[in-house]
Amino acid sequence: MSAIAGMRERVTLQSPARAADGAGGADVSWTDVATIWAQVEEGAGGERLAGERLAARAALTLTLRYRVGITTEMRVLWSGRVLNIRAVRDADGRKRFLTLECEEER
Repeated sequence: MSAIAGMRERVTLQSPARAADGAGGADVSWTDVATIWAQVEEGAGGERLAGERLAARAALTLTLRYRVGITTEMRVLWSGRVLNIRAVRDADGRKRFLTLECEEER
C-alpha cells in the first residue's frame, strides 16, 4: 500500500508553551500546531522504571506528508492518546514524507 493511501488517521501536532511559575520553574501548556492526516502503526511496547514504579509504554510510528518545523519537543494527539515524539526522519529521502517515532506512556 502506498504511504498516501494509508494516511487515514487524523492526528494533531502540539507544541509546548512554557511560562514561569514564580517559583523558579515553569508550567507547560500545549498549543495545537496543525491537524493532519497520518498513517499510524503500533509497534512493540514495554516497561521501564519511572520513579520507583514500572511504567508501561507503547511504541508507534506515524507517517505523514513532509512538513518543516516538527521536532522532538512536540507531541501528537491521536484518538485520545498522547504520543511523545522521540525521532523525526525523512521517510523517503526526497522530502515527501516524514516518519515520527513516538512513544505513549500509560
